[in-house]
Order: sequence, then structure tokens, then C-alpha cells
Amino acid sequence: MKTRTSFLIALSLGSLASLAHSAEVDAAIPEYKQVSGVSGNLISIGSDTLNNLMTLWAEGFKAKYPNVNIQIEGKGSATAPPALISGTSQLGPMSREMKQEELDAFEKKFGYKPTEIKVAVDALAVFAHKDNTLKGLTLAQIDAIFSSTRKLGAPADLTDWGQLGVDSWKGRAISLFGRNSASGTYGFFKEHALGKGDFKSSVKEQPGSSAVVQGISTDEFALGYSGIGYISSGVRALPIGESADKLAEPSYENCLSGEYPLARFLLIYINKKPGQPLDALTTEFVKFIQSKDGQQVVVKDGYYPIPLEVIEETQSTLAK
Repeated sequence: MKTRTSFLIALSLGSLASLAHSAEVDAAIPEYKQVSGVSGNLISIGSDTLNNLMTLWAEGFKAKYPNVNIQIEGKGSATAPPALISGTSQLGPMSREMKQEELDAFEKKFGYKPTEIKVAVDALAVFAHKDNTLKGLTLAQIDAIFSSTRKLGAPADLTDWGQLGVDSWKGRAISLFGRNSASGTYGFFKEHALGKGDFKSSVKEQPGSSAVVQGISTDEFALGYSGIGYISSGVRALPIGESADKLAEPSYENCLSGEYPLARFLLIYINKKPGQPLDALTTEFVKFIQSKDGQQVVVKDGYYPIPLEVIEETQSTLAK
């Protein structure tokens, strides 16, 4: 299961030890250094999960470069690849990795693959109403609650709160909230929490993450999933795990260690031709995101910052 957080393999134990105790930005990550001659239009089309972050990054970047105009559209990760392929955007934020067919379509058009930039760490959370007393859920239980196929081995369908041990709610149906199929969060949850199974038709699909959380906050019998950055005072993020005795909170420490099984990178894809430098505007925006300034925005928005090794990996990639 920890292979789902495969980005951990690239991190040294020393880095884990220094970062795991809090969601603070690594002190070794440098501040952003402004350069001259940056102007123009930058368009971002893609993930709803990243919508708030992209907006905050754009505001911070524009404060340094008033002559830059940034447009952001966040209707779902599935909208990012077509926009990059058609050239209608330079930035493709996604809360999942591109599918093989998306990579193939891009490569067919340009002759090379898009460049993936890691910009934040997210815990894909299963939220319950703030007054819900449920201690946590196993992945098999989550699968049996949200899917009609139970690929992860649960012996029975779970539809009633009494089945989850909430005796005071016995006979009460579990109300389900989720994202629509254009969402990368939908795709990630389907793959990793449902074992690539099918969602139940009773899941109330929402166009955005904030709508999922809002729905749960007004329905005490609800469960739903969203990025941890959308947590609010009306909901609580449940501990989850492989088994009932290994439940883990969706904390930064547990994401880095792999104990939390639904950790993921949030990504931005760009079109960079190998052997040629990226345009100055996109280059500086990426540098800003991965600087101390940009990663402090990540923490402010409720997500988790990337380690220094990831930033160095990006710099190496962009230099090729």
C-alpha cells in the first residue's frame, strides 16, 4: 500500500526526520529572488483541488511582477491535458498523474512528453460531520461504503451507520458526497480507495471540493472525500488505514512516512521541449511556487509543503 506514496522513495531518512514533525516549510528552501524582464500572459486550466492555491500563487507572483496577467480556470484535472495539447494554457494543474492515454495524446502532438512539476503534498481525506463519533475507517470499509464492486475485499456492502459501530445511528443511511468524473480527486480516490472499482450511484457528485465539504458540514450522517486543504470547522478528517489497528491521521508526518495511505503530490504539467529552455514567464512562476514564498502559501492554504529534494529534482528537469 505504501507504494501509493511512491514519492517517498526519493527522500532521504534525514529529510524525513527534519520535516515530519510539522508542516513548516523546509528552512533550506530559498526565498524567491525577483528578476527583470518578466511580463506577459499566463493561463492555467485544470484541477479544482488546486484552484485556491493557484489563485494565491498568482496573487503573490503578480505582486512582484505587475505587468503579468494570470488567468485561472479550475474545473477538474481532466481539463488540463486537452488545454496543454491545444495550446490554450501554459499550466495544467492536476491532482492526479496524467493517464497513459493523456500522455500519449500529448506526445503524438509534440513528439515528447509533458513535464510534471510537483508543487505540494496533499492528504486526500475522508471527511465526516464534526459531531460524528466514528474513530476511523479501513480502506476496505471505505471501498464498501463508496463502491458497488468492493474490490478491496470487504465481505458486505456498508450502507448503515449501525454497520460501522455507531449504535446511536443504527438504521440511519450513510449519505455520500464525492466529486464528478472530470476531477483528479475522483480518479485518485477511485484508483486507490476503491481498487479501481465503480462508485455507487448514490454518491452525490459535486462540481468542486468546497461543495463536497459544505454538503458534509450540513448533513450529520454524511461522508465524503476531498483534499485536506478544504477542511473546515464543520467537518473532521477521519483516520484511515490498511487495518483497524493501523489507522493514521492525515497529518504531514504520516503523509511523508507513508503511514497515511491516501497521500499524493499535487502537480502542474507544462509543455517544455527537451533541450530547449522554458519561456521566462513560466520558468519564474514555477520557481516562485517552489520557493520559500510559494511553499508558505501551500501551508497557509492547508496543504503540506514539498521537501527540498523535490525542488532540486525540478530544477534538474527544467535544465535539460
